[in-house]
Amino acid sequence: MTSDKGSAQPFIVGLGGTLRANSSTERALRYCLAAVEDQGGRTRLFCAEDLDLPMYAPHELERTPRALELVTALRDADAVVVGSPGYHGAVSGLVKNALDYIEDLREDPRVYLDNTPWGCISCAYGWQAAVGTLTQLRGIGHALRAWPTPLGVAINSADQVWASSGELADTPQGAAVGDQLGLLATQLLAFAGTAKASA
Repeated sequence: MTSDKGSAQPFIVGLGGTLRANSSTERALRYCLAAVEDQGGRTRLFCAEDLDLPMYAPHELERTPRALELVTALRDADAVVVGSPGYHGAVSGLVKNALDYIEDLREDPRVYLDNTPWGCISCAYGWQAAVGTLTQLRGIGHALRAWPTPLGVAINSADQVWASSGELADTPQGAAVGDQLGLLATQLLAFAGTAKASA
């Protein structure tokens, strides 16, 4: 779905995953954005090949079409949700590079993502990397002047969270993750409405 600045429906941009399509992080982002749409929001997801961008270079003014599309969507976003795998206990280079393009918003009327709700999802094979990555994502949101939502979702991929179909597994762990991603969607929409009202 595309942005429409004149729409009363909040526009939520999702960003993250890996270059491998349908990664666990991408699945989580898709689930969260589907919950946003179920609650009346509009969404746009950037994942896999969408994030295959040149390394961000602030002194280079030219941007690829993919980079321009990402920056334009983030400029129009009423809220952003970012998902990263936990690579060696940290945000992946792919996701961090995509987030670095937000520097292109430094001279906008809304500098960076000022007053923009910021949801965080991390996926890792173990709680230490999942929680550490989530903490980093929240810190990046603060640096971009965004509002991290009260809930951030850390997913331990060692648990039985995903079924072979790619959907959430019919397990207690799968149900718990689904509930958390649905609540994250609710918070993104609620805070997006608050930010719009105070603008």
